[in-house]
Amino acid sequence: MTNVQRPPQIEGSPSPSATSPASPAKSPAMARRAAIAGGVGTLIEYYDFAVYGFLAVTIAPLFFPSDSPGVSILATLAVFGVAYVARPLGGIFFGRLGDRKGRRSALVTTVVCMGVACGVLGLLPTHSSIGVVAPILLVLVRLAQGFSAGGEVGGAATYIAESAPHNRRGFFGSFTPIGSTLGFAVAAAVVGLVALFTTDEQMSSWGWRIPFLLALPLAFICLRVRLKLEDTPEFEEMAEKEQVAKSPLLDVVRNNPLSVLKVVGVAIAMNGSGYIGLTYFSVYLINDLGFSKEAVYWTSAISIALACATFPISGLMTDRWGRRPVLLAGYLAYVVIALPAFMILGATGSIIVVGLVYFVYMTLNGVVQVPAFPLFTELFPRAVRYTGVSLGFNIGTIAAGGTAPYVAAQLVESTGNSMSPAYWVIGVCVIGVITVLTIRETSRDALPA
Repeated sequence: MTNVQRPPQIEGSPSPSATSPASPAKSPAMARRAAIAGGVGTLIEYYDFAVYGFLAVTIAPLFFPSDSPGVSILATLAVFGVAYVARPLGGIFFGRLGDRKGRRSALVTTVVCMGVACGVLGLLPTHSSIGVVAPILLVLVRLAQGFSAGGEVGGAATYIAESAPHNRRGFFGSFTPIGSTLGFAVAAAVVGLVALFTTDEQMSSWGWRIPFLLALPLAFICLRVRLKLEDTPEFEEMAEKEQVAKSPLLDVVRNNPLSVLKVVGVAIAMNGSGYIGLTYFSVYLINDLGFSKEAVYWTSAISIALACATFPISGLMTDRWGRRPVLLAGYLAYVVIALPAFMILGATGSIIVVGLVYFVYMTLNGVVQVPAFPLFTELFPRAVRYTGVSLGFNIGTIAAGGTAPYVAAQLVESTGNSMSPAYWVIGVCVIGVITVLTIRETSRDALPA
């Protein structure tokens, strides 16, 4: 292939390919369909994944009985983190499928796998029925969920970015974090609804199974939506020109290792801070501060849902001002509010104050999530984009996402200081700042072809 000499390009200016006549045509209508399908699917996948976190307090004595409630909770949160071990494997598998066979094929498969795994979890026998085999089965099912989730976010982000006009990738890309975060809100609402209509004994006996079993019809709805989608113009053009990578993983590790590391750094900051709010807050409020389960579930659901309504604003901001300034502002804001947020939660007895803290915390989560997903896709050429995004994101999620609730609980358990998780949030956000400072602005460039 003949190398074409291109004129120098000023950082932040549109790339030459942005207006190239060979660039695949993308319309706002196409972008809307992609954003809705990606967001809805991600919502359902993360609902399936998040239900476990909100039911951790109920599940703990059923699968990990102990004289010490703290030990049971830690074991249950450890299993929550174990699911993340399988995420890079899922990212590699679905990344290869998405980069070689099409984005649509991979996204259809992920939602089926997650729905089935979540339904199976709702049917598992407990420790009182089959003894030590119960927690073993629980770990295996959570690994299956992690494997499926490993291919979802990277695929949804890639699908939406490749379907959106280059100057609207931030806005339409906001539907991926809206879906993933709103999945936690829906999970909290469903768990709260079940808790409202059951006694504590009924919830422990059979009520906890209902939210998991609801994943099956939800997955069917999402499957129907995704089956109606076409593949992205980027992938179709790549397939037509026979530019599909034979080994996406090998290619991305060999040719784009720094891009993978940059995604890892941003994902550590994004997930390490976000999962404290999405998962650990509910455990902390119920187990350590004594708030009722129902109040915490509903407060979580409402606060997260209201915060998600602000995510498109972050998308518009990142399209206008760029990914870097919005990300840096979000990280620095977390550094400032982390300790006061935990101080307020520890001092208040008002669920309304808890809700306000929750809302502010999760709104900031949108500020650091929304620019990240389009940024990830802008770091990789299309032949390895799905694999590169999924690999980096899932490594970062293992490092600081799935482990965040466990680390936070362990910090409190070992130090006796309920404020200690705030220092974790500050630490991961410092990693985010350092990483973003190594990345040039990409918001005005076309996706690398």
